[in-house]
Amino acid sequence: MKPAPKPTPDTQPFWDGTAAGELRIQRCQTCARHYFYPRPCCPHCGSDQVEWVRASGRATLYSYVINHRPAPGFEDEGPYAIAVVELEEGVRMMTNLVGVENVPEKLPLDMELRVVFERRGEVSVPLFEPAATDAGGAR
Repeated sequence: MKPAPKPTPDTQPFWDGTAAGELRIQRCQTCARHYFYPRPCCPHCGSDQVEWVRASGRATLYSYVINHRPAPGFEDEGPYAIAVVELEEGVRMMTNLVGVENVPEKLPLDMELRVVFERRGEVSVPLFEPAATDAGGAR
């Protein structure tokens, strides 16, 4: 079984969003900038006036590494991509890529992606697939 993240009080709104099929990130109400990973204060201006907003779910591939040595829970998978994607809102997040062969020829930087969700125990994990595919949503 693949490992599942454990929500904390600071991350619970993020996981509530993924359970609802939404990718939620934080936005500062003082400087209006988005940010990720979840935290109580804006990393840009230090304000504690932050809110959770629904992200578009659209992203581009910023960077990746193809892992050939599976971590615990991933033993049955072939090589898989660990990626950094840049969301349309301008923030970057680490994730996995699905719906595409994990070889450099199929993973051009700046490839358009969209979020999908995979249920793991009590949480749904956001993953990204090429935006050109017909599928989308829950896995």
